[in-house]
Amino acid sequence: MTVNLGTMSDKSGRAVGPVLDIDGLKVTFATDSGDVEAVRDVSLDVKPGEVLAIVGESGSGKTVTAKTILGLLPETATQSGTVVIRGHDVVSVTPAAMRQIRGRDVAMVFQEPSTALNPVFTVGWQIAEGIRAHSAHGHRVSAKEARKRAVDALRKVGIPDPEVRVNYYPHQFSGGQKQRVVIAAALALNPGLIVADEPTTALDVTVQAEILQLLRDLRDQYGTSIVLITHNMGVVADLADRVVVMYQGDVVEEASARTLFAEPREDYTKRLLAAVPHLGRQSASEGVTKRLHQDGKVLVEAKNLTIEYPGRLGRPGFRAVDDVNFTLSEREVFGLVGESGSGKTTIGRAIAGLNRVTGGSLKVLGYEMLNFKERTFRPLRKDIGFVFQDPAASFNPHLSIGECVAEPIVIHEKASPAETRRRVGALLESVQLPSSFAARFPHELSGGQRQRASLARALALNPRLLIADEPTSALDVSVQAKVLELFRDIQEEFGFAALFISHDLAVVDMLSHWVGVLYKGKLVEQGIGSHVMGAPQHDYTRRLIASLPVPDPAEQALRRAEHRALLGT
Repeated sequence: MTVNLGTMSDKSGRAVGPVLDIDGLKVTFATDSGDVEAVRDVSLDVKPGEVLAIVGESGSGKTVTAKTILGLLPETATQSGTVVIRGHDVVSVTPAAMRQIRGRDVAMVFQEPSTALNPVFTVGWQIAEGIRAHSAHGHRVSAKEARKRAVDALRKVGIPDPEVRVNYYPHQFSGGQKQRVVIAAALALNPGLIVADEPTTALDVTVQAEILQLLRDLRDQYGTSIVLITHNMGVVADLADRVVVMYQGDVVEEASARTLFAEPREDYTKRLLAAVPHLGRQSASEGVTKRLHQDGKVLVEAKNLTIEYPGRLGRPGFRAVDDVNFTLSEREVFGLVGESGSGKTTIGRAIAGLNRVTGGSLKVLGYEMLNFKERTFRPLRKDIGFVFQDPAASFNPHLSIGECVAEPIVIHEKASPAETRRRVGALLESVQLPSSFAARFPHELSGGQRQRASLARALALNPRLLIADEPTSALDVSVQAKVLELFRDIQEEFGFAALFISHDLAVVDMLSHWVGVLYKGKLVEQGIGSHVMGAPQHDYTRRLIASLPVPDPAEQALRRAEHRALLGT
């Protein structure tokens, strides 16, 4: 179906009118328990060269709306209303027509590039495949031309040596570079509209800043319109021109980015913005002038700690942790920050006895981890809790939540079944979950609920030391705020020491008394959290903080200018 609501051109050929026009969109999914209305009467538009951010919690309908634009909804979905792109209503066009619209008029950048790219084909082949598949009828693109255009697309997104790297496989790129490759594939046919679904969620702040700058350059240089789906309000403040706020399938507020952040009208928007962690606000170490609990018992002590992974097939080994020194005392929260590959998770796993120490000294609860033996270390495991980044992957899907939480009790203690059930119920209630959730399975809980259950399992044996590895990175901002508040309250109540690992500096600032900054395996700076964040001494720390987007468009514009000056660009 073709309608007259699409993009038109004036006499000079410039686009006028919206690139995307959604009117009265409703999407319902058929399920075993009845129909579920995911999107209710949504109307919005995107102008040429505009970045429109759609924000909201999980279940708000933002990703369903995005998939409707691309015609990617499953067969169980029923749609009504209109979604018009360049005069074509994608709700009612034929599959063949939708195939031509996809890639040519609109393309999508997915959240996880590792799953969006096929591991057995080179990136050049995958980009060229899209070019050949979506070329206009009657114009068959040769393999040579498709490869040339794939190289041009990689060059456009800043991949170095694109003529060489076009022959690389996905695993030969870093996470940020893989995201650039996905964006290159989206740009290959010069679509007027790109839908970016959480394009920076899994990225470090420095890589995130590069991707956001790339998207900004695409808008400024090529006039590309962007629909940005995200729950990161700092990203919205950094990139968006206009913001649509969704809640339970409805659009509850729409305004320019500056207006929305300065004067939100709706209560839900106000709650959403209030939940965003902001560097320097609610700092756990605000006003602290010396290390807290420095007279307390030291639970973890690293001296010249080195962890090296052995090489294979004649290749040299990789030093993941290089000559690191720090201490963690009882009742203290030590925040460890850094990019992917900096060594922070390796240190956390070494403390838990999951990685081998190869040099220096690491004492955990008085036990020397260099040349440790599992048989002698095992009695100490009950004093160490571990909260993993992805609770869905760390829970056994065949066990109920109650059985997962009870597992440490069953392994380390000889409690009766009745006593175990009582303790599991108390643990779930301590993390603000009903005790009845013990009968549910992991897939029946939301992401935030699973992370709370993961925290309950880590606390099952009342540990003296807790290791939390990126426990909130995959959560919505409002859910993240609740989990962080819960973590802080429980840490004060139970009094355990915690190593909190994250690449989100604002989150670390909220929880940590002492902060260490890792860069390529070296601890380049450490100190009281508010001092490190407020007056960083090392260039890398300054770059890390400058890369962090803040939820204020005016302040973020100034920070972006300072960041570019810091990098000399």
